[in-house]
Amino acid sequence: MTPPTLAELAKMFDHSLLKPTLTDAELEQGCWLARQYDVASVCIKPYAVKLAAKLLAGSSVQASTTIGFPHGGHRTQVKVYEAELALADGATELDMVVNIGKVLSGEWNAVASDIAAVVAVAHANGAKVKVIFENAFLKDEHKIALCRICGEVRADWVKTSTGYAETGATIEDLKLMRLHSPAWVQVKAAGGVRTFEKLMEVRNIGVTRIGATATQAILEEARGKLPSTKAVE
Repeated sequence: MTPPTLAELAKMFDHSLLKPTLTDAELEQGCWLARQYDVASVCIKPYAVKLAAKLLAGSSVQASTTIGFPHGGHRTQVKVYEAELALADGATELDMVVNIGKVLSGEWNAVASDIAAVVAVAHANGAKVKVIFENAFLKDEHKIALCRICGEVRADWVKTSTGYAETGATIEDLKLMRLHSPAWVQVKAAGGVRTFEKLMEVRNIGVTRIGATATQAILEEARGKLPSTKAVE
């Protein structure tokens, strides 16, 4: 198998700028780092989407943000409104958290309606949606059902976690999610991918995106091991 280039690996990264303590200056620095490495997107706090869209203008890096973050307990109407505001501010990708309590209660119609509502408003505006499961709280049966629902409502990605639960992405969960998601739904790993070796491991499973705060460190580790590109020189 032909190894990926550094530029191809960079396009797997959603550079995460979601820690509650991040200052505006740090958010801005993160956007410039994302431009430097030409990653896929910056996942930034909702209030900073306008700033991110401005700083990323003219690059191929997308502005992404969170919906219903981090616990997913917002009413569906609030999630939709939050999505509409984010899209108006320039977001082109949305990472939404499922209603975890409804998942654990087995209220699948409510779960599906919640996800579908955000997917509909995003797709109507040419944006994409990553659906966060928060696997640390779920059994395999819940994860499998969520993969099925996400396929049915045409979500763009299924995502392991917010990065703020007790555990994040595991190899077992990523394999399960890839196995039970239809081909048109991609898989995103969040929480736990911090090295080049782990990045390559999840890529080989079929993961196409990762959420990472260690973007620079991972790509610098990869620099000497893969074909380089001008994008990250």
